Amino acid sequence: MNAAKRNLTKSEILNENPVSALQEPRLTTSTANIPLSSFSLLSEEEVSTLLLSSHPTTCPLDPIPSHLLQAISPTLLPALTHIINSSLHTGTFPTAFKQARVTPLLKKPTLNTSSVENYRPISLLPFIAKTLERAVFNQVTSFLSQNNQLDVNQSGFKKGHSTETALLSVTEALRIAKAASKSSVLILLDLSGAFDTVNHQILMSSLSSLGITGTSLRWFEGYLTGRSFRVAWRGEVSKAHQLTTGVPQGSVLGPLLFSIYTTSLGHIIQAHGFSYHCYVDDTQLFLSFQPDDPTVAARISSCLADISTLMKEHHLQLNLAKTELLVLPANPSLQHNFTVQLELSSITPSRSVRNLGVTFDDQLTFTDHISKTARSCRFALHNIRKIRPFLTEHATQLLVQALVISRLDYCSAILAGLPSCATKPLQMIQNAAARLVFNEPKRAHVPPLFISLHWLPLTARIKFKALTLAYRSITGSAPSYFHSLLRVYIPTRSLRSVNERRDDNHLDSSNQSITNYGRP
Repeated sequence: MNAAKRNLTKSEILNENPVSALQEPRLTTSTANIPLSSFSLLSEEEVSTLLLSSHPTTCPLDPIPSHLLQAISPTLLPALTHIINSSLHTGTFPTAFKQARVTPLLKKPTLNTSSVENYRPISLLPFIAKTLERAVFNQVTSFLSQNNQLDVNQSGFKKGHSTETALLSVTEALRIAKAASKSSVLILLDLSGAFDTVNHQILMSSLSSLGITGTSLRWFEGYLTGRSFRVAWRGEVSKAHQLTTGVPQGSVLGPLLFSIYTTSLGHIIQAHGFSYHCYVDDTQLFLSFQPDDPTVAARISSCLADISTLMKEHHLQLNLAKTELLVLPANPSLQHNFTVQLELSSITPSRSVRNLGVTFDDQLTFTDHISKTARSCRFALHNIRKIRPFLTEHATQLLVQALVISRLDYCSAILAGLPSCATKPLQMIQNAAARLVFNEPKRAHVPPLFISLHWLPLTARIKFKALTLAYRSITGSAPSYFHSLLRVYIPTRSLRSVNERRDDNHLDSSNQSITNYGRP
């Protein structure tokens, strides 16, 4: 871009040559007082990266399949870039992108299929619309992160965060309390139709309060209003219905907007002395207390009452019937018998609860979780074994990794520190999986098979994941809530390795040894 063109306004550049405008410098948001009044325009290279990095999920509203669009994207890049930049520059969201095809998905396989409440309405959106959303998502999250506007305890759809990091944070807090001879209570909140009842005016006010103004705020107004959807069910499609509330569940911006919408929830929880952690609309409350504290039930009731009031003010509904309570005593012989009363409902403690796909028990032994995981893996291995004669070794390995090993690895870091006898059922599953890949007999020796598959044994996989998270924490790529779980060991005398440097980030190999991961 020449010197004369640098003096032109953004609109003059876009009108003269949309492609030239793509080389414009990025919007600077490093200062907290600078609002996000406009979005930065994208280059063709950035649009190409967004297109090719997106999962090709084809929507019935797409004119061509997503994978085909990605294949021919070099030819379409100028036009796609112009569409995206025109939307970002003018603050308008194309009307054609506001249509959605809703597919109801059963929340859990064990739920009653005839009950509408048991389905989650997933919106299938045009592929280009989601690409545009992703461009806005990147800039908004960057702005909120640089201005410290993001909730630290919200792990939903944030870089470096996951359900595993969220669960690990909560688990370690409960374990630390248990080590200090304290009892704990874990409350899992359930919201009814959370994404569908978001009030647009309240959401726009929340965005404005965070510093999103001008063209950027106008873009979100256009994104939220005028939306419509059709429901697809058993080959039939309903008539179009207008959406006056809610954010699309299945969109790129939906989880971020919902997190912004419920930011005040954390203040209510902390005002009652509770800690919390969220993964989008899944909220975990936990409180540690002395075993003889008689006020726990009243404190829980008071906190839930204020949460329920806040939810009603935000047009949300706290589902007390599905809200679960788990009491973790300081020692196995101690029992806490109390019931939480709220409005006309009562919440009684459970012996185990399912939290983000992991079953927690009141002793944190994860026995039920290990048993359920092993049972589901055995079922998958049984089905693969039926068709094993018709599969190649490579195809079998892919199936085993997708259906079995992925289940063993999911949130396995929370099993760190458990005795090997507790995780033995999962190790036996991994052994059976390796034998199935190579079609070996039941008593075949597995270490050579693991070496051929490049698999670590289960206990080593758990330790490797825990150490990886610890390393990411000291290098700054892990969630910030992990920092308090690490203790850096500094030797009292200089060692011969003091001048050695590691390749990554030049970490001192002797002065920054990691010890006591996840323990005080």
